Amino acid sequence: MAAIRTLRKLCQHSQHQLCKLHTSAPRQEAVVISGRKLARQIREEARVDVDKMVLAGHRRPHLSVVLVGENPASHSYVLNKTRAAADVGISSETILKQSDISEEELLDLIYKLNTDHRVDGLLVQLPLPDHIDERAICNAVSPTKDVDGFHVVNVGRLCLDQSTMLPATPWGVWEIIKRTGIPTIGKNVVVAGRSKNVGMPIAMLLHTDSRHERPGGDATVTISHRHTPKEQLSQHTKIADIIVAAAGIPNLITPDMIKEGAAVIDVGINRVHDPVTGKSRLVGDVDFEGVRKKAGFITPVPGGVGPMTVAMLMKNTIKAAKNVLLFPPERIRMAAAS
Repeated sequence: MAAIRTLRKLCQHSQHQLCKLHTSAPRQEAVVISGRKLARQIREEARVDVDKMVLAGHRRPHLSVVLVGENPASHSYVLNKTRAAADVGISSETILKQSDISEEELLDLIYKLNTDHRVDGLLVQLPLPDHIDERAICNAVSPTKDVDGFHVVNVGRLCLDQSTMLPATPWGVWEIIKRTGIPTIGKNVVVAGRSKNVGMPIAMLLHTDSRHERPGGDATVTISHRHTPKEQLSQHTKIADIIVAAAGIPNLITPDMIKEGAAVIDVGINRVHDPVTGKSRLVGDVDFEGVRKKAGFITPVPGGVGPMTVAMLMKNTIKAAKNVLLFPPERIRMAAAS
């Protein structure tokens, strides 16, 4: 009996030491999700798809980009898109127009591209000059060629959980979450930002039913916006398993606003002045250095969501080209006439 009591004491002492070791160990920093690495995987998948189409005797998918004005950021974004297209084997063209182009002239150009059978994917780079109605332009692009996913038909199909052209940035966020293995079913999510092109679609993807035609994340989603008081936002983020920051406000999400182990996806792109270098630099909506010490996963800016946006745009262009093969314009016209 004495031997058994001694053995028990030794076991209890060992468990106590293991417990002390576990609780005193410093917490590891968040896993930094490389959007560039994930985007390379997706672009490789796109390259394989294009190669299969060409080997089957079909032409390469073609992307037409309309760029209005001299906005340096827009020119940089378009260059990234056309370079990605070349990388995966998609042919592309950039159609440059002066900033004083009229809305009617731009609509005429879109109509010509809509009816050009050689064009599979079509996007008009935003933002547009103030005298042009962006919503009218987005709705003028044929829904079947709308690789931005901004046409009202594609937005409606997204909201109804139907297969459609998903907006590239929200789709990129969705793929980051899925491919990283971050669970969403039954989880609390906060989306900071309610824009119709980013915040709203992200919320739709995350909260909708995983059993539907376009599967969703089955999460409980809270959307905040510019009228949400900071203290109220903090109440929501402190219980969130996933935070998607897409408000366009530098350092909106700080370490005191998140719980340990949360996944933080930073969609923000903000140019701020760096007092050390005296130059401007890109930052997100998240205090990256502070939050990474507490989060479980985090995306950087740059190198996080941005590369994924471009990769998903390539996927949409291939999807548009495949849809043409499945539903040729001739068949659609015949069905409409019958």
